[in-house]
Amino acid sequence: MRDSQSESYKNAGVDIEAGYEVVARIHKHIKNTMGEQGRFDHLGFGGLLPLNVADMTQPLLVSATDGVGTKLKLAFLLDRHDTVGIDCVAMCVNDVLCVGGVPINFLDYIACGKNNPAKIEQIVKGITDGCVQAGIPLVGGETAEMPGFYPKDEYDLAGFCNGIVDQAALLNKNTVREDDVVIGIASSGVHSNGFSLVRKIFNINDVAVLEETYDELDGQRLGDVLLTPTKIYVKSVAELLNKKLVKSLAHITGGGFYENIPRSLPAEHGVVIKRDDVDVLPIFSLIQQTGQISNRDMFNTFNMGVGMTCIVDPANVDQVLSILAEHGEHAYVLGRVTRSHTLVELV
Repeated sequence: MRDSQSESYKNAGVDIEAGYEVVARIHKHIKNTMGEQGRFDHLGFGGLLPLNVADMTQPLLVSATDGVGTKLKLAFLLDRHDTVGIDCVAMCVNDVLCVGGVPINFLDYIACGKNNPAKIEQIVKGITDGCVQAGIPLVGGETAEMPGFYPKDEYDLAGFCNGIVDQAALLNKNTVREDDVVIGIASSGVHSNGFSLVRKIFNINDVAVLEETYDELDGQRLGDVLLTPTKIYVKSVAELLNKKLVKSLAHITGGGFYENIPRSLPAEHGVVIKRDDVDVLPIFSLIQQTGQISNRDMFNTFNMGVGMTCIVDPANVDQVLSILAEHGEHAYVLGRVTRSHTLVELV
């Protein structure tokens, strides 16, 4: 039992003992992310992870960091905190995939106005759920109680992910050629981008708005649909990488199609995508109709139902689609690569 207490610090708004309770609550969740060789020492100063690089000629560390953004505002209103941790993991691990890397660990940072151990446990449970989906351990984290900096019922959440890739296995967008095929892998919803616009469109300032149901959403509550966690693509896309079936990948996040797909293309190349070929999720149609948003702005803000794009050789399309289907992904041909100065052409 720890003998670290400070009444003066507690009177200033920081409860050290509540921090100890958090550690006790989350330990079981963190253990669920650990493999046989994983180790979590809650009394230590850093996470340990063995690396197996024997089969690599030049191993490279890939790192990514991200947060959940203003989607957290919805979690505050609904007092539901068990899904945003999945978003935090997803935003990082999906980025690591896009260079050809495979994620190997995760760390989190939670900053709050008041340390509520039960709430922090919910957040960390979501993080560990995301880590299990990605097949990686949560090797460390930090909870910072910052009274006067954050409102007592609010928090911010950030994540940090490392991955590993052999130099020879790095994805190289310069291998992309005209007439290569763009495959879209479906998203689970809005994911974690564009929520400032979503909140403005629906005037989300109280929980009543989030509890409204819509026929367009099959009678689901708006809040439940919007809080759907970001999809994690690690296990499905890692198989494509292992079999060298992908030339380039793009994680469709903030900036939508117009910002992210060009990042996976060489110079003087673009893609042609038929608007009608995009399997747009109902939530995006509702957002567009309610906010009277143009097609251009929708595709330049949201993922529109496509969370990841893969550029592949035409000869590999059927195999790629088959592998993705085996992993439960809804994937389909989205478009093709062209020689063009127009980076993304929606027709």
